[in-house]
Amino acid sequence: MFEHLIIWPLLILCITKECDSLTFLNKKNQLSPVIFVPGDGGSQLEARLNKPDAPIYCSKKADWYSLWLNLELLVIPPVYCWVENVKLFYDNTTRTTHNSPGVDIRVPGWGDPNVVEWIDPTHNKVGAYFKDIANLLVDLGYERKKNLHGAPYDFRKGPNEHNQFFVDLKKLVEDTYERNLRTPITFITHSMGSPMTLVFLHQQSTEWRRKHIKRIISLAGAWAGSMKAVKVFAMGDDLDSFFLSGKILKQEQITNPSTAWLLPSPLFWGPSEVLIETPSRTYTMSQLKQYFDDIDYSVGWEMRKDNMQFTLNFSPPDVELHCLYGDGLDTVERLSYKKDTIADETPKLLMGKGDGTVNQRSLRACHAWIGRQSANITNVALNGVDHMAVLFHKDVLNYIKNIMQT
Repeated sequence: MFEHLIIWPLLILCITKECDSLTFLNKKNQLSPVIFVPGDGGSQLEARLNKPDAPIYCSKKADWYSLWLNLELLVIPPVYCWVENVKLFYDNTTRTTHNSPGVDIRVPGWGDPNVVEWIDPTHNKVGAYFKDIANLLVDLGYERKKNLHGAPYDFRKGPNEHNQFFVDLKKLVEDTYERNLRTPITFITHSMGSPMTLVFLHQQSTEWRRKHIKRIISLAGAWAGSMKAVKVFAMGDDLDSFFLSGKILKQEQITNPSTAWLLPSPLFWGPSEVLIETPSRTYTMSQLKQYFDDIDYSVGWEMRKDNMQFTLNFSPPDVELHCLYGDGLDTVERLSYKKDTIADETPKLLMGKGDGTVNQRSLRACHAWIGRQSANITNVALNGVDHMAVLFHKDVLNYIKNIMQT
């Protein structure tokens, strides 16, 4: 009886397009919609080939197929073909990159969380990414593609080439907000996805952020870059696999502007701090350009310059922020060469602390925002948890569960 006394006036308000009070009745227990923003290597890629030529063991023509993560292609000899198809070419005039001639690459599944839950579309366990977090949220009542979404992007490129991604992300946020009774959304980000989300939020007005965004939960955020990016330019990265060669993968990895963007930030590494050493000299933070010249890859420095504006804009996100990250693990801190001629040499890795991938100071960079924004900032360091394990560690899952129910 009393329910009718409340509802009828609210229905009248709806007829006059003033439904906020009626919406409030349902929003009280409404779940904050979630959008996953993945990191470097955290989105699926598909390719189509119509190449003018290719080695005899490589295909010249192919309809759309899985390029990343496709484990069948990451073995010898197919990996040589994979490198040629996925690497980028830099145009110094336009300051942008393009694919190999005859190669089209697309990012499938916009808005679908499944494509970031599993980087490998065959759901091979090696390719599990946001899977455990997504399953946790579903257990809490979330529904995929309703209030649980993914925002995949071409992780090879830096933010300077992601204008369309930022446009699409804004629309995804607004559409999700409207479809869920105007409930502000939660970003759950990993690694490079954290600074990518920061770049996106810097493009929005304060009013828009406060209306549409409830919080960010950042996992292993590479806020200030990583010395591992320097290592990649020096010797490549084998992706922690016994079957892959960093030397082979380097040919593709160093063409990615995102790798240059993730070089250590001058805001957190001092200008005189030594990053690389040889028997007769050192390369400090302020001498990185000379290092790129000496390893005969000046393109790396050009790509860094293209994205430096995003590195230097480190103003706070101005939304509630939860920074969770691993710590206490050996992480590349400096490169040491045995010879002075370094272009074709493999350096020794000198270690500091971090999560095995991102240095401690970068993971903790979100501490710098405490007191600089009104919204709450929480930092949680998990000793002994590495860069990828943070995605399924029980303490992280419990933390997310508790936060998403408040």
